[in-house]
Amino acid sequence: MGVTASGGRQDALVLAIDAGNSKTDVAVVAADGEVVGTARGGGFKPPVVGVEAAVDGVADTVREAFARAGGVRSVTHVSACLANADFPVEEERLAAALHARAWGATVEVRNDTFAVLRAGIAEPRGVAVVCGAGINCVGMRPDGRTARFPAVGRISGDRGGGADLAEEALWWAARAEDGRGEPTALARALPAHFGLGSMYALIEALHLGHIPPARRHDLAPVLFATAADGDPVARAIVDRLAEEVVAMAAVALTRLDLLAEEVPVLLGGSVLAARHPRLDGRVRELLAARAPGAVPRVVTAAPVLGAALLGLDHVGAPADVHARVRASYEGGA
Repeated sequence: MGVTASGGRQDALVLAIDAGNSKTDVAVVAADGEVVGTARGGGFKPPVVGVEAAVDGVADTVREAFARAGGVRSVTHVSACLANADFPVEEERLAAALHARAWGATVEVRNDTFAVLRAGIAEPRGVAVVCGAGINCVGMRPDGRTARFPAVGRISGDRGGGADLAEEALWWAARAEDGRGEPTALARALPAHFGLGSMYALIEALHLGHIPPARRHDLAPVLFATAADGDPVARAIVDRLAEEVVAMAAVALTRLDLLAEEVPVLLGGSVLAARHPRLDGRVRELLAARAPGAVPRVVTAAPVLGAALLGLDHVGAPADVHARVRASYEGGA
């Protein structure tokens, strides 16, 4: 990254951790705002491997970042934005596990969606909707108030995300081929993506495990391409996602008493960051109607920047320290 300089800095202020399902990024920030050590590790999945094993994986990445920072052993504060930290009890368990590692005097754990939000705003005020494999939304105000959703799937009312888009596309395509539903080009496009000639063949391959379940996520881009070609069914699925994104943002803004104010609404995650024209345009159109003051913007900065800024917020670091950290990431580092 160009920000892994060593030199024995022992004035480390913040250890920032952004741990998602697919990767973990760590940064060590010195008191003057210099990012003195960074490292990247694997995904963070405590529901699969357990809290301790998941934190063990983070520990390997932290040790690497500390070493690159010249042998730093501890910091003032640990700011950890973690996937699968969806309820306060989960945040408390994860915070306890991190605190036991003695990486910092204090530890704060948040859901990783907060990292995306803070990375995209100049102050802790705004709302972020993240849509990747799943979908989530959080909001915050400078006074510490936050808004969030459980975001653990259909049992918490979620609708959207790459996995849900793939399932929806498969459902409509299957019914189109066997005659139970209306015609859609998805019935040809989805199996063709895997080199198959029919939905029947694709259904069989998925059911028998010939195509790994994880590859269902490959179908979201196929859905967007089919929608862009004008297919009514595919377009309706995309429009429904736009409605869900705006519904989550509007509710979060309402909870924070920001609905009538000019406020940033950040869009992140692989699905929203791809800026598919129909989805992006529809989100902006619906958001303008429900929250006229909202200023939508796609987040491009690394989420670990957000974790670092949240940590600096916590310790009351001055504005120039915030600015230097942000410049390290937004300057192409």
